[in-house]
Amino acid sequence: MNRRQAREKALQVLFQLDLNEQEPQTAINNVLEEEEGNPFLDELVFGTTSHKEEIDTLLRSNLENWTIERIGNVDRAILRLAIYEMQFEPNIPINVTLNEAIELAKTFGDDDSGKFINSVLSKVKDQLPAK
Repeated sequence: MNRRQAREKALQVLFQLDLNEQEPQTAINNVLEEEEGNPFLDELVFGTTSHKEEIDTLLRSNLENWTIERIGNVDRAILRLAIYEMQFEPNIPINVTLNEAIELAKTFGDDDSGKFINSVLSKVKDQLPAK
């Protein structure tokens, strides 16, 4: 499983966790089915869930005319995943994270998701210290 596939699986896990209260490992197992686990996938899921409050605070401060609860579940999961990477993964360039998040939005979101994700993450990027 490459990093893009791990991000897709992480998105699916975070989406599940947003809808149902369950343990992250259970959601990972549900998504993987028979596939072998991946350290990057685990890092993304457990990192995002363990920093969720901090991520949501940063997300809320960069939303204009939106509340976090009003964002669609897929877009919210993509934003949380990307903000985790941007803030807590120093070895991943922010532009890579932005591009990957936009691609996830185009694949899994609606017609406007890519633009929305790009807009919010660009604001987040401006608030973070340079890597």
